[in-house]
Amino acid sequence: MPTKNKASQDDTRFRMLRLLEENPSVTQRAIADELDISLGGVNYCLKALIATGLVKIRNFHSNKNKFAYTYYLTPKGIKEKSALTSSFLKRKMKEYEVLKKEIETLKSDLPDTR
Repeated sequence: MPTKNKASQDDTRFRMLRLLEENPSVTQRAIADELDISLGGVNYCLKALIATGLVKIRNFHSNKNKFAYTYYLTPKGIKEKSALTSSFLKRKMKEYEVLKKEIETLKSDLPDTR
């Protein structure tokens, strides 16, 4: 079973890959806001995704805004996103079952107020 830190990193990678796939021209600041992580954290993660060949970046030289980038998931990135989606879903379903049991236990601890 993955550690909490590994699961957290996987969640961040999954969410970032999903966000980039949905909106390739998203800014790093918007990613930071959406994922609730620091701008530096986004930059670090993006560089790692690019270095591992999961994401390609394109700068449009004709654009007046020289900092306008578009991020593309590579075939390897799409495959990785699929794998991360599967593990994310399994982990969240497990968390859901634990929460559901805890809620039932808490409900049974409440006095009957009929």
